Amino acid sequence: MPKKQKFPYLVGSKWTAAEQTWGWRHFQVVNRKNQGQWVFAEMVAACDPTVRFWLNARQLKDKTLWQSGWQSLQEMAEGEPLPDLNLDL
Repeated sequence: MPKKQKFPYLVGSKWTAAEQTWGWRHFQVVNRKNQGQWVFAEMVAACDPTVRFWLNARQLKDKTLWQSGWQSLQEMAEGEPLPDLNLDL
């Protein structure tokens, strides 16, 4: 039986950072990389495609750092979470 892939729906997913990251809050995953037991996501700012960085995909599960989907500041302040993606670890 094949091994279950970690973060199967990672590429194409959209995220909102709790704090500005590289000057932006809204990002999309454009690539993934497996390195041993770790999975990394390449994040690209929605408004500036030149802003790119790699992130350990486990950090996306930390709701104090990231929320799934793109949220407005008002939604974040009201604490209205968007439905989570099923990112099995």
